[in-house]
Amino acid sequence: MEIFVGSIPFKWKEMDLEELFTPFGEVTSVKIIIDKITRQNKGFGFVSMPDASSANAAIKALEGFEIDGRKISVSISLPKSEVDSRKKYLRNSKRVDYKTLKNQNPKKKRPPWERNEY
Repeated sequence: MEIFVGSIPFKWKEMDLEELFTPFGEVTSVKIIIDKITRQNKGFGFVSMPDASSANAAIKALEGFEIDGRKISVSISLPKSEVDSRKKYLRNSKRVDYKTLKNQNPKKKRPPWERNEY
């Protein structure tokens, strides 16, 4: 089972992430995403555990766990295709036509001497 781990400390290496998850069961692979330019980790990674029950136990125990002043987020990793479709939905849902909004709620601004602000 693939697990997403977010908000990990930037100084962490894959070995540190593996040590965090091994008390819950066998860890088959660990991958921390690294920035190509700075060579620093991006603050998130993935852990693979073969046993679903141990993976769920790790998710429940480590969600919100504080490490080096950062609360990590731990959840089941979604397939990339599902993440891409969610991004497309969010990108499209944020579009707002400001011209129609302006026409729906026309408010004329009065000059300051008519606003009773004094």
